[in-house]
Amino acid sequence: MTSLTGTGNTDAMTNDREAVQASWNTTRDHLDAARAQLTGLPDIDLSATLEFLEHNELGLAFDCLVDLGEDLDLPLSFWQHLDRAAREMRLYSDALHKPHLTAADFCRRHLAAASEQG
Repeated sequence: MTSLTGTGNTDAMTNDREAVQASWNTTRDHLDAARAQLTGLPDIDLSATLEFLEHNELGLAFDCLVDLGEDLDLPLSFWQHLDRAAREMRLYSDALHKPHLTAADFCRRHLAAASEQG
């Protein structure tokens, strides 16, 4: 007769949890860096983005930042931070399976355009 106690691999679960937390922290750092470039700009309301970040809704914060940056002439670094956040969240792989444009698609377009400008 075998015992069921101790059958879980707690080391693997701990490592997975740590990896997820590290990924969230990396994503959060990139989103914060992009958000910082919008701070102080006239007519930019970051309240929704901040609320999403406070509730760890990183995908929604990403969407807000892309929307806010859509019509602004922002530096390449803004789009690079959003691109890195999108990659960390694996948004580009999800975008391939959707028939409509996503915030990740807009991020890629802006990154390409900003890269061409220098």
